[in-house]
Amino acid sequence: MSERKKLKMVEAVASAVAAERARAGGASASSAAAPIAAPDPEVRAVAKRRTFSAAYKLSVLAEADRASGSGEIGALLRREGLYSSHLTSWRREREAGVLEALGRRRGRKAKTTPEQRRVAALEARNARLERELEQARVIIEVQKKLSTLLGIPAAASENENTGSES
Repeated sequence: MSERKKLKMVEAVASAVAAERARAGGASASSAAAPIAAPDPEVRAVAKRRTFSAAYKLSVLAEADRASGSGEIGALLRREGLYSSHLTSWRREREAGVLEALGRRRGRKAKTTPEQRRVAALEARNARLERELEQARVIIEVQKKLSTLLGIPAAASENENTGSES
């Protein structure tokens, strides 16, 4: 049977039912012909993925850890609509410290004050100067070892640096 014939049959049956309702209930044919909105039984095409906050995960894990009797964890999972794999992955995240990190606020960091920028610049400069000082100390050590290998007296070079002894 073609689609056209099916459609005509459905329309005919609907109009017959509407006419019968009009005669029986005394309602007008136009209001009886209006279909009653029924919920759509179809599954949505795009599933929405559930997201759980860090506080929720920690509360469920605490409740699961407190569960001692047989079947208590299963009852908790059924009540919350969760799977045992959720608990497994959330426990791993808790052990790794990820859940505490998730609880932190997201977004842009607060703007720094001029004093904070100055302190950061001075700390960076201090770190750079300490690296340069360490490099200079290494160079001096290498020069001392080289002078001993070549037989150049180190005392003469030290006297020049500290001043002559009288």
